[in-house]
Amino acid sequence: MGKVLIIGAGGVGTVVAYKVAQNSDVFTEIVLASRTKAKCDAIAAKIGGNKIQTDQVDADNVEELINLFKKHKPELVINVALPYQDLTIMDACLACGVNYLDTANYEPKDEAKYEYKWQWAYQDRFKEAGLTAILGCGFDPGATSVFTAYAAKHYFDEMQYLDIVDCNAGDHGKAFATNFNPEINIREVTQKGKYWENGKWVETEPHEIHKPIDYPEIGPKESYVIYHEELESLVKNYPTLKRARFWMTFGQEYLTHLRVIQNIGMARIDPVIYNGVEIVPIQFLKAVLPDPGELGENYTGMTSIGCRIRGLKDGKERTYYVYNNCSHEAAYKETGAQGVSYTTGVPATIGAMLFMQGKWRKPGVFNVEEFDPDPFMEQMNKQGLPWHEKFDINLEV
Repeated sequence: MGKVLIIGAGGVGTVVAYKVAQNSDVFTEIVLASRTKAKCDAIAAKIGGNKIQTDQVDADNVEELINLFKKHKPELVINVALPYQDLTIMDACLACGVNYLDTANYEPKDEAKYEYKWQWAYQDRFKEAGLTAILGCGFDPGATSVFTAYAAKHYFDEMQYLDIVDCNAGDHGKAFATNFNPEINIREVTQKGKYWENGKWVETEPHEIHKPIDYPEIGPKESYVIYHEELESLVKNYPTLKRARFWMTFGQEYLTHLRVIQNIGMARIDPVIYNGVEIVPIQFLKAVLPDPGELGENYTGMTSIGCRIRGLKDGKERTYYVYNNCSHEAAYKETGAQGVSYTTGVPATIGAMLFMQGKWRKPGVFNVEEFDPDPFMEQMNKQGLPWHEKFDINLEV
């Protein structure tokens, strides 16, 4: 149906490349580009069949991106590079008339803060250009936002309480490692918590609110309220929500390592001078930690991510829980990547498919919950992320 350009050759980029190649009836041409072309070449070689062209680009550089887009003329760019690079890629899309999809919202390099205001500001330009920008099409954000839209469409007249619950019960055998880019991961989980309640944001200290939550096929895991980006768009698009929170599991050993990293200054994002050279401590730390894209081989266990929702239907209170469990081992067997990369890359592929099929296509900048959730939910079952529902249960949160 169309030509797609994937930017990013980490764990998520690997999964997207595999899944896009599996759906050749939708994606007639595929280009994979990153700062290091050799990584793209290695992924393309593993997939085989000359299905994927590769190229090199510095996604921080708008001119390089424009040259890349003019060379390959894609219909859609799937951005699975770093969140710092969202705006440069969107600028290049506007310059070249290319549609856009990402999995994580923009955050500036010099501030550990992420919000949608920077990307929402592109609404008029994309609309006037007749281009579609699909924001946050990973799992969380992404599938969790679609889960919420699906619940609103089919099961509730009024959603009042939303809790997104994210459990990684896997074991990668490392003393300490992050499941995606260490710099982004550590910035995300060390900032203050925040949740929506009664029309305003409530801020907490990092990991201040926590409790055990029981996850299907896994059991109880200590879960912590942190801020996560989809909350911002969901409370905007579903104003009946009285409270919206995001919970994530962390093991005690992980939290201990995290505290030490913070206490010795290795989580700092401001530069320091070492031997006359300016370095950013968290970027140095990233260089010595295990590569998330290489964790998959010995990764056991599973993830469990879903939405627990309470609200009204026909004047009566009801509860609803929709979730997916993903096996790290099965993800690695299929794509050579671990489950966290898989659960991000598959939804990005599905969003791109729905764009190509004309089901998720309209001029402007949109979060995924603003599209019809039904075809996305259908494709999750077909593309390796089957979902499950529970009704009128104790939500625990």
